[in-house]
Amino acid sequence: MERVYLVGFMGAGKTSVGRALATQLGWSFVDLDAEIERSQKMAIRDIFQKSGEARFRKLESEHLKLLSQRPRAVIALGGGATVDAENRLVMDATGTSVWLNVSFATAARRVSMDGTRPLFKDPEHAERLYESRLPIYKLARIHVLADNRPPADIAGEVVMRLRQL
Repeated sequence: MERVYLVGFMGAGKTSVGRALATQLGWSFVDLDAEIERSQKMAIRDIFQKSGEARFRKLESEHLKLLSQRPRAVIALGGGATVDAENRLVMDATGTSVWLNVSFATAARRVSMDGTRPLFKDPEHAERLYESRLPIYKLARIHVLADNRPPADIAGEVVMRLRQL
């Protein structure tokens, strides 16, 4: 196992758990959205506004393919990255996917509706999106309940579950 891919809805804690997990494993941590923002020199919301979601998804896939070659890395994916079947194939071929499962109530409490998350504009739309993505998140190899737990504890469980593979 060379890579761990953290998947889940917005607000699941992929970045905070990812940092803790990378520390516990002694690996590097990469946030896919942050990599995209850095390469494009603009925020995700600006990419959505200026170029549209399709362009963002293309960038997401391109960056995921690059990151999938990085050894000993914990990679936090955006909430919609696993919707693309090709992205799931890349993840399955190069590492282990871990779903950080949180309730919609937890996600909604953690995510601010200030426009920084283009697909979390209103609660009803966000909840429909959450429900539509659950079957895709369930395809992850490891499932971890992540409601109301400190990131280090969640990361510790992920390490234990990885060692059982």
